[in-house]
Amino acid sequence: PLTADQAYKQSCDRHDPGLAATSLSFDVSQSVAAPMINTGKRPNVGILREQGVNGEIEMAAAFERAGFNPVDIHMSDLIAGRRDLSAIHGIAACGGFSFGDVLGAGAGWAHTIRYNDRAFRAFDAFFARTDTFGLGVCNGCQMLSQLHEFIPGAEYWPRFIDNQSAQFEARLSLVRIESSPSILLSGMEGSVLPITVAHGEGLVSYRNPTDQEHAHCVLRYVDGHRQPTEHYPANPNGSKQGETGFTSEDGRFTIMMPHPERVWRSSQFSWKPNHWSEGMEDPNTDRGPWLRLFENARRWLG
Repeated sequence: PLTADQAYKQSCDRHDPGLAATSLSFDVSQSVAAPMINTGKRPNVGILREQGVNGEIEMAAAFERAGFNPVDIHMSDLIAGRRDLSAIHGIAACGGFSFGDVLGAGAGWAHTIRYNDRAFRAFDAFFARTDTFGLGVCNGCQMLSQLHEFIPGAEYWPRFIDNQSAQFEARLSLVRIESSPSILLSGMEGSVLPITVAHGEGLVSYRNPTDQEHAHCVLRYVDGHRQPTEHYPANPNGSKQGETGFTSEDGRFTIMMPHPERVWRSSQFSWKPNHWSEGMEDPNTDRGPWLRLFENARRWLG
């Protein structure tokens, strides 16, 4: 009832500007990874998936475009020893519904790592290296948040529980990129951008009340007036102060509920400003603003 009332009030607000892309702090047409891509070197990024995960193809495509060599890594490969993370410089935990979320948001996937010696050793060594980075999206965000105590500088990350609307939310939402140490969002601070969301359990819940003061928030849902909001439907899950993404102390590991890998091309948006349509005819020039996130990772590796 609360979110239904909020949605009704929003629909009656004739002064709501609605979706827009404003205050971009970077040039969408510029590829910051071009110098690294031109070297011909393609670092390995592990595209992680578990039973029920379904976003691996989009994630691999985004990283491939940014100059990486995507490596498909299923959890069963790590557990069986067919794969390890020693030659991997980045990991991307993908979205979906691992184990149908029967054990809670990302919990089954996290337990696969936490309670399997071989998998845990692989991740623990990966997190401890200084030449690695990680991205967790949606279910992957939920999973990594449950491993927060093993990720350096992530001890204040929250967990994610049922949306306030009590239903799965799939829509195009506005987010504001906050100033943070995140290497993936470097140079994007202050931008307000539309992004795809698709989750049933995205409500931020801190383990301790004081953790919010210390957690590095990187993304917030904003309303049509570009202000952080807790009101539905601009905020699809009801998180306090619109929080929906976090990074570690050194910025190497970033988690978020929205899906940047689903909108890294301008042609993927269900709505976009007219000028974003330039170059859409050629896949090589079809660039959306969220491609910068993936290119930032390539630039950081050098």
